[in-house]
Formats: sequence, C-alpha cells, structure tokens
Amino acid sequence: MSPKLPRVTGKNVIKALIKKEFKLVHIRGSHHYLEDPKGNLVTVPDHSGDILKPKTLKSILKQAGITANDLIELN
Repeated sequence: MSPKLPRVTGKNVIKALIKKEFKLVHIRGSHHYLEDPKGNLVTVPDHSGDILKPKTLKSILKQAGITANDLIELN
C-alpha cells in the first residue's frame, strides 16, 4: 500500500527537489520552474505557505518522477 501523501507547502517541495539535484530555472509569479539533470521541467506553485492540494502534489510528484516516500525522506 502506498503511503498517505504528506501535507506540504510548495516551499517544502521546492527544497526537496533541490536536494534531489533539480535546479531552479525561473519563477513566474508564484510558480517555480525546476529542471532535473535530464532536462525535464517541473512546475511548483508556492502560494505563501498554503498546503498543496493532494491532486496538485500528485501531479508534481509524477512530473518529478519521485514517490511520496522520496518526498517524505527529503523533508
């Protein structure tokens, strides 16, 4: 059974992705665009401390190619 999705902010996800060797490419408004070493782009909204909705978090994890467990370990 997969673990329950953690309740995290966009800032937490951005920090975790940077630990996973993603680089911040640019920011447009509240959306941060990060790129992995292969060139895949991941968009993470950072709305001043708001918790990400589960569907949004699932989409980010899918784009980044990481699991909820990976995210928990990186935070």
